[in-house]
Amino acid sequence: MGGAARRGGDGIDHELVALIAEHATAGTPCVVATVVRCEPPTSAHPGDKAVITADGRMRGWVGGSCSEPLVRSEALRALEDGLPRLVSIWPGARRSGVRAGEVAFGTSCPSGGALEIFVEPQLPRPLLAVIGASPVARALVRLAGVAGYRTAAVHPGARREDFPDAGMVLGTLDLSAAAPGRDCWVVVATMGHYDEEALEAALGFPDARVALVASARRAAAVLDRLRARGVGEATIDRVRAPAGGRRAGSQAEIAVLALAEVITEREEQQRTVREQVAAPKTAANGGCHCH
Repeated sequence: MGGAARRGGDGIDHELVALIAEHATAGTPCVVATVVRCEPPTSAHPGDKAVITADGRMRGWVGGSCSEPLVRSEALRALEDGLPRLVSIWPGARRSGVRAGEVAFGTSCPSGGALEIFVEPQLPRPLLAVIGASPVARALVRLAGVAGYRTAAVHPGARREDFPDAGMVLGTLDLSAAAPGRDCWVVVATMGHYDEEALEAALGFPDARVALVASARRAAAVLDRLRARGVGEATIDRVRAPAGGRRAGSQAEIAVLALAEVITEREEQQRTVREQVAAPKTAANGGCHCH
C-alpha cells in the first residue's frame, strides 16, 4: 500500500497512468486521488497521485499516515456514491468555511502542514443487458451503445456476428460474464419466447434493474406465471412492466421508449445521490501524526 510516486523525466508517473488505463479496460471501478494544493511542511507535493480500488488498496502517494487513511476512506465513499470531492486536511481548527463538494478534516498532526486532494471516482459506463433476438432487442442494443452504455446482447445460441452492435454477446441466459451490478439495467425483449426464463435470469442479480417489453396484458400473464413458479412478490415487484409505457408503435419506437425510461430512471437515481451528499461536511481527526 502507498509508496512514493515514481515519475519519469516528463514529470508523469507512467506506472499509475498505465494502471488507470488497465482498470478502465477491465471495467474495474477505481478512484484517482490527486494532490492539488499544499501548505508546507508536507511530504506530498502538487501533482502527486494515488489510485485506490474497492478493496482499499492504494497505489501511489498522497502523503503519509495522516492523509492516506482519510483519502482512502473518502475514495471508498466516492465509489459508493459516484461523486468526486475535494478532501481538505488542515491543522487544528484553523480553517473556517467549507465549500460544497468539499470534505474537510482538522487534524492534530505535529507537522502543521495542510493538503487539498481531489478525489475522483473512475466508474465503468452503465451496463444495459438486452435479452432476446427480436427487432426491439437489436434496436435497443444499437441505441444504448450510441447513448454511452456498455451493452450486452443475450440470447441462447447467439454468436458475435448475430449482434454486431453489442459490446458483449452472451449465448446463454447466464449473465455472470456481464457482471450486472448497481449501475445495470436488464431489458427482456423476448416477445413471448422464454419470457419467464429470461426474467428469472435477470432477477438473479439483486442490484440490477429489470424491465419487460410487453403489452400490459402479456406482462400481467408473464408475472402470474412467475408467481406460479414460486417467485416471491418482492422479487416480482422489481420488474418494470410494460417497459417504455403502454404505447404501441413500431419496433424502433418501442426500443426508443424503453431506453428513454432507463435513462430517466438512472438520472433520477443520480440526482437523489447528489442531493444526499451535496451538503458540506467537516470532520475531526485527532489520531494522525503527519502529512
